[in-house]
Amino acid sequence: MKFDSILSDINGFGKFQIHLVLIQILSRITVPCHFLLNNFMAAVPSHHCNISALDDGELFQNLTLEQQLSVGVPFDAHGSSPSSCQMYSKPQYQYLSGFNSSNITLAVECQNGWVYDNSTFKSTIATEWDLVCSRKGMNKATATIFFIGVMCGAPLFGFLSDRFGRRRLLLVSYICSLTFAILSAFSTSYVMFSIMRFFTGISLAGISIISIVLNVEWFSIEHRTFSGIIISLDWTIGNWLLVLLAYLVTDWRMLILVVTSPLLLAIFAWRWLPESARWLMARGRADEAHYYIKKCAEMNNRAKCLSTITPKTLLEVAETETRDKKYTIINLFKTPRIRKLAICSGIMWFGVAFTYYGISLNITGFGLNPYLTQFIFASIEMPMKIGVYFFLEKIGRRPGEILTLIMTGLCLFINIFVTQDKWLVRTIVAVLGKAMSEASFTIAFLYTAELYPTVVRQNGLGYTSFVARLGVSISPLIALLEDVWHLLPSVIYCTVAVTSGLVTLLLPETLNRRLPEFIEDIEKPK
Repeated sequence: MKFDSILSDINGFGKFQIHLVLIQILSRITVPCHFLLNNFMAAVPSHHCNISALDDGELFQNLTLEQQLSVGVPFDAHGSSPSSCQMYSKPQYQYLSGFNSSNITLAVECQNGWVYDNSTFKSTIATEWDLVCSRKGMNKATATIFFIGVMCGAPLFGFLSDRFGRRRLLLVSYICSLTFAILSAFSTSYVMFSIMRFFTGISLAGISIISIVLNVEWFSIEHRTFSGIIISLDWTIGNWLLVLLAYLVTDWRMLILVVTSPLLLAIFAWRWLPESARWLMARGRADEAHYYIKKCAEMNNRAKCLSTITPKTLLEVAETETRDKKYTIINLFKTPRIRKLAICSGIMWFGVAFTYYGISLNITGFGLNPYLTQFIFASIEMPMKIGVYFFLEKIGRRPGEILTLIMTGLCLFINIFVTQDKWLVRTIVAVLGKAMSEASFTIAFLYTAELYPTVVRQNGLGYTSFVARLGVSISPLIALLEDVWHLLPSVIYCTVAVTSGLVTLLLPETLNRRLPEFIEDIEKPK
């Protein structure tokens, strides 16, 4: 008798499982808030050089702001607005006659800082530390630094939770995420802020990957698809929450504190979280596994089934001869079949995350208000995930992942040929691409959790999350390549999406199949 059979007897989809999902909402809604926080926290409002030092007397003081800008700041390359990064070394009063001041031969770099438009954002890290113009790369780097933290945290928490348990490491992740987020909000310098965001990323990685596995391991075979979709809705709720909070709180320090606050409730509610009985059994800890199975049976009104489920029978199910074996990420590459699985799933995850964040962290590129763009991006996720549920139930995980990745690449390809002035068409295509990208992310989490055996499931998800965050870390910097060729970022995102979709063809299907418990379950001939 396998654990899936036990789970079916005690009801693998009852009050116990709903209780588990609801408790974790408190922590999981903070993850998208932090992952997409740079869209608002690091937003760059309209700005121009501070030209107060050009004040050379009464004539300059009597000019309107618009006139001061016309004599103090050249127009940009398009001749439509004042330059953001250049100014004249002295007032050019000849331009008051209405002549377009596009001649920048007399222009110099900003000498006295910048003046920012505060109508949308009261304060961002860009305005706090002047991360614009020649320093704009430092602004993009904050997202990269954060995701490098997530990249490092994923295999770390994957290894630790496979060694010490899902529940215990979730608490560590909650506390560390809360602590480092608060410290980042009170940062006194760019360097301190970057370091705190790095450690916040490490900590949030635990919430991201452990909660997925804990939920999947408590749902029965026929309800695993539903569990994967319902858990992914936390991301959509967190997305909506971020839009609302960012609209109401326009100071970046306070915004960090507000989006992190649900973790206080998550720490309090942690006491009601169960450990994974599947993991406990794989570790040979039958008494503890029986305790949580009993709780599940009683909550699901299946207590009568406990007469046939005892610690002794659980020991038999656990195949105790392997209980003392220590598993690490190295085990993912020791034997042929799981090595192939690890390599292919890693490439798949790189493509999923790389393209998703390439779209999600570029919400200002479609001509709409950033709040509206983020809201549209978040809203399209809900109907898409409902559609994904029915697709996964009928067709399968592998076809779904392949289709969504290739469709994402197709949308990115189409937008290469849509000019910037056609903002409506660009936005519609981008929203469709975002929907497909989100669908690929949703499928990938469930698919990956089903691919790896229990003894290395967290290591597997930690490894794939590491590769994914490597893609995410690179993704914001790809946008800087538009200075080389304005279409180059889109071409790269498109190519990666299609390539990773094709590699997914090499992975097995997992629809309606038992979760593997040991590596031997993967390696034995089919």
